[in-house]
Amino acid sequence: MESFNGAKVFSATKAREREDLGAKLTQWIRDNPEAEIVDKVITQSSDNEFHCLTITIFYRV
Repeated sequence: MESFNGAKVFSATKAREREDLGAKLTQWIRDNPEAEIVDKVITQSSDNEFHCLTITIFYRV
């Protein structure tokens, strides 16, 4: 992983929120043009009732 000085976490457990996660990430990128994304981690976890999707981006400004 390259050096970074910031991290942003996008997470959702409800189906509709998971569907909108990409749009939220895209909007954050548009709103923060000075942020250079250097890495990302995508995590999915589940139990009997919930499914969680998390996108973590690492960036530097």
